[in-house]
Amino acid sequence: MRVGMLTSGGDCQSLNATMRGVAKTLYNQRKDVEIIGFIEGYRGLIYEDYRIMKSKDFSGILTNGGTILGTSRQPFKLMRVPDENGLDKVEAMKNTYKKLKLDCLVVLGGNGSQKTTNLLRQEGLNVIGLPKTIDNDLWGTDVTFGFQSAINLATQTIDCIHTTAASHGRVFIVEIMGHKVGWLTLHAGIAGGADIILVPEIPYDINKVAAAVNKRAKEGKRFSIIAVAEGAISKEQAALSKKEYKKYIATRQYPSISYEIGAKISELTGQEVRVAVPGHMQRGGSPCPYDRVLSTRLGAAAGKMILDGEFGYLVGMKNNHIAKIPLADVAGKLKMIQPDDEMVQEAKLMGISFGD
Repeated sequence: MRVGMLTSGGDCQSLNATMRGVAKTLYNQRKDVEIIGFIEGYRGLIYEDYRIMKSKDFSGILTNGGTILGTSRQPFKLMRVPDENGLDKVEAMKNTYKKLKLDCLVVLGGNGSQKTTNLLRQEGLNVIGLPKTIDNDLWGTDVTFGFQSAINLATQTIDCIHTTAASHGRVFIVEIMGHKVGWLTLHAGIAGGADIILVPEIPYDINKVAAAVNKRAKEGKRFSIIAVAEGAISKEQAALSKKEYKKYIATRQYPSISYEIGAKISELTGQEVRVAVPGHMQRGGSPCPYDRVLSTRLGAAAGKMILDGEFGYLVGMKNNHIAKIPLADVAGKLKMIQPDDEMVQEAKLMGISFGD
């Protein structure tokens, strides 16, 4: 049995742990297994850059962040576009799969990566997807590996900011990863005791954000913590067309939305505002224990599906049970926060503002 494996898109803390779960299951259940690891994601599959893995390669990596195979971004929208040498990428991937006589290809990746996984399924290849993303935005699964580890790191940042904000009596904005969805900001914001949480799915009114800051000041509270998703958007920006919004982003005078919000809050309230951007730290370091368990379970389930000949699925979690979600149902869909989500409403009951 020959199984290909690749990690695609942005890295996260539990990629190695998940690959380990797949590999140990296959090696433990059969003696005739060969795993082929593609270097730097789909790039390796396209250009036949791979290495034959050994059982020892998967030993001692449970606690290691990043990915032993390396990763790269290969945008789905460009998969049907030939490369600079005219190479048909889809045909190249299929040829590599067939040349290596693979029985299955396992793809660890997020939304864009799984769209390509589904494309390969449509092209007749045996594929299995595993849900990797700190954004937790993959449709069909309750949770993705990497999400909890990123929550922990983002929350630690907010915790550290709390002490300096309280000492100096300032407004602090912590910018958290998430361009299109705000699950990471929502969870870390609540866990870190943020007073205001701004996410892409709930456009904000800057005057209401400023009013929430002023309200805290009038109540004698010397500081405010604002958790802002990097893709947070104002109501005015949300009203723009896609083309107009792209133009706005391209000409924005601030490094990111957090600095723009900070400048406007300072102008409207007269308070000192500081911005902290933990950035890629949120994707780094060792996976937390929760993610190690989740990744091991997902990897083991994927291994069993390969052994049973069940292909074309994303291996996810539903109500803490393994779920097989058809890739056809997953591709192109994002799991987004709804304004009436229970967590949002519970946060509002406690007085957390979403600027809406």
